[in-house]
Amino acid sequence: MEYIVIIVVSIITAILLKIGFNIHLKDVKKIKEIGFDKRLNDISNKFPENKKICESILKKLNNSNVKIEENRESNTSLYIAITNKIIIANMKDTFARVQTIAHECLHSVQNRKMLLFNFIFSNIFLLYFIISACLILFNVGNNLIYILIYIFLGFIYCIIRGYIEIDAMSKAIYVAEEYMQEYKKEDEKISEEDINVIVENYERINKIGIPLTIFSLVAGVLIKVIILCIITFI
Repeated sequence: MEYIVIIVVSIITAILLKIGFNIHLKDVKKIKEIGFDKRLNDISNKFPENKKICESILKKLNNSNVKIEENRESNTSLYIAITNKIIIANMKDTFARVQTIAHECLHSVQNRKMLLFNFIFSNIFLLYFIISACLILFNVGNNLIYILIYIFLGFIYCIIRGYIEIDAMSKAIYVAEEYMQEYKKEDEKISEEDINVIVENYERINKIGIPLTIFSLVAGVLIKVIILCIITFI
């Protein structure tokens, strides 16, 4: 009975968050449409290559010791705290590349202890899910305790990961705008109107992306909680 209650509460929580954050499936589609807008991409293509942008922003942030690697086979850019490396994905024909690079550069100047804790804890959290799922499946120990511990760990995971991502997302606009304003002084092809249009659409992305990020983190944990509960019935 307690597992049914947990499932119901998890579903209700996800629904309330979806309503509270005003999340719709069309929002993801809207972000993609903005990201691949031809007019915006034409403006973005006036700026240097991704690696040069990254180097300039890191210099601005007084953090030039970060390794930069381009991976044209990947669709996801990321900062790896444990190796102090920024991996730049294939961002051809996406106007958000300056903001995305600024986002990863900002990760590199966040509290290193917190970043390393997040990296280690995220892996432990994933490992715990796999182990607890196996223990529940083979009915070893107290299933309810395993699930309650996972919920507790999930709470910590969402707070730490959520803070790290939202902090970088909210600051990336201003860092990207500052970079573009400085670059405009060197390149006459860039106009003030170009930058204003780009920044305005960065704000549109964040308006959708920030609540979507929070919802995705929490929903991901809730889905796994439901999976653990379902396994108890097998």
